Amino acid sequence: MSSDTTDLRFFVTLTESGALAEAARRMDVTASAVSQRLRQLENRLGVQLVQRSTRRFSLTDEGELFYTKALTLLAELDALIDSLRARSGEVAGTLHVRGPLGFGRQHLAGALADFHAQHPKLVVSLSLSDVPPAADADRFDLIVHIGDLANSSMVAYPIAPNTRILCASPDYLARHAAPQRPEDLTGHQCLVLRENEEDVSLWRFRKGRTEAAVRIAPAMSSNDGDVTRQWALKGKGIIMRSEWDVAEPLASGRLVRLLDGWRLPDADIVALIPQRHGVSARVKLFLAFLQARFQPVPPWRKAARAA
Repeated sequence: MSSDTTDLRFFVTLTESGALAEAARRMDVTASAVSQRLRQLENRLGVQLVQRSTRRFSLTDEGELFYTKALTLLAELDALIDSLRARSGEVAGTLHVRGPLGFGRQHLAGALADFHAQHPKLVVSLSLSDVPPAADADRFDLIVHIGDLANSSMVAYPIAPNTRILCASPDYLARHAAPQRPEDLTGHQCLVLRENEEDVSLWRFRKGRTEAAVRIAPAMSSNDGDVTRQWALKGKGIIMRSEWDVAEPLASGRLVRLLDGWRLPDADIVALIPQRHGVSARVKLFLAFLQARFQPVPPWRKAARAA
């Protein structure tokens, strides 16, 4: 017996959730409702799709086949609908976007609001997280990511250039001599942002052909970039942050750039699109919108030049 598209989308969401409780959270229903709907689907199909356990589940061979075919059918259906709407100039459907917390609040949320104003029939869903996109990447049409992404099967499109900058407040520098070379950082209070599962206490620098790697001992650390920036502004120590995050306090003098001439690894901003998705009209339009908004000169560099 065939299944309609709501069953296909239900099973895809269930599979990509990895657990009944997580699926219930994503669907905004109870876990018992998810379990009941799964039983009904299996009864209609006449096969067992899922091997259940107390907390998690795994797909049977039939479940794997159903999931794979469901992805293909839904992608083809969405592409067909997009093509038909594009002929009339209409952009509709749902756009699922994910981005990092700080950049998402400061830049991505506003970009999505402006994009939605141009296409009011579009339904926009934005999720913010600083956990690197991995197993749940296929939940999203487009993921905004900062920096390198190891072992990614997603296609990356450039959005904006972004360097990393070492800086501290004038108050901190009044109490501690500014470092003159990377090795001097071992004698300073350093503030660390824990993100992207990186080795955050190893800071790498380059000056011409000279490279330096310094293992710092963090005085304070947080998983929130806003927190580490506030600590730096309060004179608690030296931070390494993306230029989009510190461009304004650097321009106003509330932070001072350090080790000028030494470069830290860039952390360019890219849009990631999972390979299993055909690039729909709405995703293509939003990608072009982001690139036009942040290129060739991103807003944080425009603000710095105007200061």
